[in-house]
Amino acid sequence: MEVFIAIIAIIFIIIVRSIRIVPQAQAIVIERLGGYQATWGVGVHFKVPIIDRVAKKVRLKEQVVDFDPQPVITKDNVTMRIDTVVFFQITDPKLYAYGVENPIMAIENLTATTLRNIIGEMELDETLTSREIINTKMRSSLDIATDPWGIKVNRVELKNIIPPAAIQEAMEKQMKAERERRETILMAEGEKKSAILIAEGKKESIILDAEAEKQAAILRAEAQREKMIREAEGEAEAIEKINKANALGLKYLKEAGADQSVLTLKSIEAMIKVADGKATKIIIPSELQNLAGLVTSLSEVAKDSVEEKEN
Repeated sequence: MEVFIAIIAIIFIIIVRSIRIVPQAQAIVIERLGGYQATWGVGVHFKVPIIDRVAKKVRLKEQVVDFDPQPVITKDNVTMRIDTVVFFQITDPKLYAYGVENPIMAIENLTATTLRNIIGEMELDETLTSREIINTKMRSSLDIATDPWGIKVNRVELKNIIPPAAIQEAMEKQMKAERERRETILMAEGEKKSAILIAEGKKESIILDAEAEKQAAILRAEAQREKMIREAEGEAEAIEKINKANALGLKYLKEAGADQSVLTLKSIEAMIKVADGKATKIIIPSELQNLAGLVTSLSEVAKDSVEEKEN
């Protein structure tokens, strides 16, 4: 009875151990009697006891490998050390299991040789400024080389480029000189812009002053013109008042029976009263001037007649 129970227990253990559950992002390579049998993906699987065995468990997720810095020599014979990072993913578990003995070591050595080949065709300055080009070339070369191993290289990055100490010191001096040069240029540009702004400000100030003077001159001219117009209107109004006063006075004198000479003299006196001693000049109408001349002529004729009688 005990032997039967023991046999049952052994069979149960064998059955349990023959059941395999493959988790997500993993794969299992199965061999039967030493040869490749199948690749199990995600799910529950059963292997034949004793005959089947698990040859290799493979992770299908993308993996990252950071390799130690590798010494390389540039085209202009400068030795430097470059640290690389490789991102790869297993696409074929069977090829990965049987393609190469140690895939990680193989990728590391392949990365070092490929890097030396690429850097050997470039000079130092080109190497320092062409990281993207180097990354692209390395990824393409590694991807082609690792296809037989069931590995796909997704990305290669130059993590760090370490030039010799003497070159680092020279580069630092060059960068310092470049920064000083840029600073000098920026200061000169600032002074130039400042001078331009000052000159533009003076120019605008002169223009504004000229504009103000122009407007002032225009206003003065308009004021003078307005003054002259008002004076002319005042003189015209005064003449009109004189004419009206003369006409009224002459009317009364005529009605009183005064002769023409008296009328003329009265007109002149009326104009003098209108001026009131404040005017610098008196404008006499043309008809009054003619009358005044007539009076003067008559006076001279009368004077000559008197002298002749006396003689």
